[in-house]
Amino acid sequence: MRIPRNSSVRLGAVDGDLRAEANVRITADGAVKVSGSVRFDGSAEVTGDLECGGFRSSDGTVTITGSLAARNDIEAHDGALEVGGSVKARRVDVDRRLRIGGPAEADKFDVGGILDGAQTLTARAVSVGGRFQLVGRLQAETVEAGGAVQLGEVSIDSLEVGGTVRMGGGEVRRTIEVGGRFHAGQRLKFGSLEVGGLAEFDESAEGGTIEVGGLLSASKDLTFDALEIGGVGRIGGNASGQRAEVGGKFDVRGSLTLARTLEVGGSIQVRDVLTAEQLDLGGSLETRRAVLAGTAEIGGVVTTQEGLKAARIRLGRKSRARGPLVAETIEIEHGAKVEDLYGGQIDLEERAEARRIFGARVRLRDGASADEIAYTESVEVDSGARVRSPPRKVDTLPAFPL
Repeated sequence: MRIPRNSSVRLGAVDGDLRAEANVRITADGAVKVSGSVRFDGSAEVTGDLECGGFRSSDGTVTITGSLAARNDIEAHDGALEVGGSVKARRVDVDRRLRIGGPAEADKFDVGGILDGAQTLTARAVSVGGRFQLVGRLQAETVEAGGAVQLGEVSIDSLEVGGTVRMGGGEVRRTIEVGGRFHAGQRLKFGSLEVGGLAEFDESAEGGTIEVGGLLSASKDLTFDALEIGGVGRIGGNASGQRAEVGGKFDVRGSLTLARTLEVGGSIQVRDVLTAEQLDLGGSLETRRAVLAGTAEIGGVVTTQEGLKAARIRLGRKSRARGPLVAETIEIEHGAKVEDLYGGQIDLEERAEARRIFGARVRLRDGASADEIAYTESVEVDSGARVRSPPRKVDTLPAFPL
């Protein structure tokens, strides 16, 4: 059946194919059911539902007030498609804009410009060249978009966006890659997250590897395997994971718990307790208490209220420590300044300064200084070292902090 240009017709069942020229208006008699394929050459309007074998349009906008169901593919070349109801097809390929008012289902959605959905969308793959907006639940394997993405609840494998992402919550099982800004408003679970600009979580989030080049902001708890922040990070609750690397500034208002290593090149503040296996500090660390199962390498400034405890502590040249340091082995290098030290083997190198030292074996090299030394086994003070009060040998050292 052919519908000529600028015509208005009422249709029900069509046996075979349907071809409509530009600027036609079709009113459904119940529903337009085409046993073959439908082709629109130019803009058109269908009032009601349309069912067909295949759908193809070109050079215009086709508006369907009801639902569109195709047994095969839906294609809109050099044009747009607007459907007020549901969409169902094997594959949907639209060059410019696809707007859907109801639920949508296909193996793949491929839209060159804008995809705007008012309800749910289910697919294996979704690819959008420009903006993608979906109010309802998105269920898919892969989702790609070149511009801005705004989603509700998601259940997808991977998300790759060149611009910005704003979503509700749900689960992204494998990867999230965003070139600009990422925002999750609800609880989110994900495999890995890589954001070039800003990443924000309004609720608790749980993921694998997190890499943020700009700003990371989590209002509540954040759980991860590996965390890398190149710029600034803020966590309003607790943070826990395997390891963390901070190049800029990082603020945790709760506790930070790591099973492995914390590397800080910039500055980090943990309001409550820091727990990790290893600490590599090149910048500054401020926390109420730090407990490390292994080694603490300090090349900058560490400030604690209750102290820092580790198996081994090494303060690099001209480093600073405010608050007690507790370890079996403590090494204070040239020009470093500390307060109270508690340990088994304690060594102060040239020009290192300490306030009080409590250890089994203590050594001060030339130019080192301390106000007070208490030891149980041995003390060695080089001729150029200074101790304000004579070292005291005691039977038992006072209880160590932490």
